[in-house]
Amino acid sequence: MAINPNGALGRLLQRASFKRWSKAARMAPNAELSTLRAQRQHARQLIVPLQELSYVAENRLALPRIGTNTFQRPAGTDWSWRPMAWRTSVAKRGLAPAFNRDKIGEEVTVFHDCKAPEVSLTQHRNLHADDLAAYGMTMEVYHFDGSFLSLVLDLPVAACTGLKKRHILQLAAVIDREAPMNIYARLNVKNGPNTEQILLSLPSDDRETLAEFDLAYTQLNEARAEKIWIDILFENPNMNKITIRDLNICRYPRAEI
Repeated sequence: MAINPNGALGRLLQRASFKRWSKAARMAPNAELSTLRAQRQHARQLIVPLQELSYVAENRLALPRIGTNTFQRPAGTDWSWRPMAWRTSVAKRGLAPAFNRDKIGEEVTVFHDCKAPEVSLTQHRNLHADDLAAYGMTMEVYHFDGSFLSLVLDLPVAACTGLKKRHILQLAAVIDREAPMNIYARLNVKNGPNTEQILLSLPSDDRETLAEFDLAYTQLNEARAEKIWIDILFENPNMNKITIRDLNICRYPRAEI
């Protein structure tokens, strides 16, 4: 029967083993050579699995934890969200090719008008020391014969709850571009029969980028806000590789003047 190392018996056995080897180390300078030879053999047998365990543990514990929702939030944030595709493994982790309206998870959809799409979209585990999100998304584009390419993020219903014109919605992302390209973010807020839109450019001079959508510049009907989605638009994506290592959204009130 396997012994739980975190149980009472497991901890007792670990303490006994630690005391035994600590004592052997202290007594080694004066131990009989036959005893020392046997202890050396046992120690060598233990070193290999212990080093392997330590190596694997160091690597796994250094990675962002699956499901983590840790990221910087502006002061006053009253709602925040990191899409599932950047938090945990999704059922369908790769699209090759990615056809129009294909989905990764429940919240990310690909849109384009290519006749013969040479576009792939893949979820991958983040491995960089400075990564905060557990997963990232990589889009590779080869020959592109369409007029538009975008990823659409469907925000949870909670994003509409309590939404006011005094709110700012901030999209923050970490994006690596293989070749320079323009990327835009468009906020869409459906309120009754109308959809308010704000289009902003994501600065390309730094891989850490953000866009702040100020709802004061819209005709939002606060009482009828029912759905929010954001389009990530890629301009001239031909022969390029775009890796979105992190993406998160925060909602906070504008500072009163």
